[in-house]
Amino acid sequence: MSQMSQPSPPARPARPTRSSRSSSAATRVVDDEASEAFREADVTGKGKVDADPPPAKTDKTAKATKRVRRAPSPARAAEREQSRVTEQPGFVLHSYPYRETSLIIDVLTRDHGRIALVAKGAKRPHSALRGALQTFQPLSLAWLGKGELRTLTKAEWVGGLRPLEGDALLSGFYLNELLVKFCARDDPHDKLFQHYLTTLHHLAHGEPAGIILRAFERVLLRETGYAVAFDRCTQTRGKVVPERQYVFHPDWGVRPARGDELSDWPVVSGQTLLDMEQDDYTRAQTVQQSKLLMRFLLNHHLGGVPLNTRQILLDLQKL
Repeated sequence: MSQMSQPSPPARPARPTRSSRSSSAATRVVDDEASEAFREADVTGKGKVDADPPPAKTDKTAKATKRVRRAPSPARAAEREQSRVTEQPGFVLHSYPYRETSLIIDVLTRDHGRIALVAKGAKRPHSALRGALQTFQPLSLAWLGKGELRTLTKAEWVGGLRPLEGDALLSGFYLNELLVKFCARDDPHDKLFQHYLTTLHHLAHGEPAGIILRAFERVLLRETGYAVAFDRCTQTRGKVVPERQYVFHPDWGVRPARGDELSDWPVVSGQTLLDMEQDDYTRAQTVQQSKLLMRFLLNHHLGGVPLNTRQILLDLQKL
């Protein structure tokens, strides 16, 4: 686990389910080293670790429990094969103890979305999984099962990303908390997965966290169905005008400001909305207004429940 423990998140807000899936892995293009490492994982074969095997049985125990195993029926074998997933790119978002020697890990995967896996024996002192199941590191995962909690069978460290340190590490925990709260289980978001990978790459290389986080928040809200285009007015159906003032209704989208909005609704310029749509944060006004707008939208969809990592950042700033 990372040096900072992640508290168990509260229930995530209700949201519309997305059913669309992205194209195959062979056509995906991502501009960082970790993505290339994902594609070469089968060739390198490095870092593979299996869940701890059960203790060896003594001859006496083996004789007492010896039985003739029947071959599984074709239907059962087919069902078992369908529930087996291998070589799936993913990241650990959060983990917590399970029984005496195991962990339950919350992972974000490319093709299966956010799922929960039980890592048997991962807490044992000599378990190879203890070092493999780290946050912010690209992994190739395999598991078995179809239910709410599946069984991790293999974890392979892929590499290609620098470790996060300092403020970048706190920003990484902020990303993970957002993903846990906004992503429903078994709801894949290929574009969000790729953007998460790219965001970690930018943070690890010391790029300005504020700008990188705003871009991720926008993609998160769009891919999970909570926000549409920032450059289109929902009332006029036309493009946002740079010189006009607008508000972003949390449920309907962008509309012109009328002056009778609630006091906590941020009024932003059309230029800010256009810049956000293009991930252009070169203007100081865009940086400031986008921060207020995204904080307002996230808070609304979280039902006013504060983010733990954001509160930690605020507490650190007071020191």
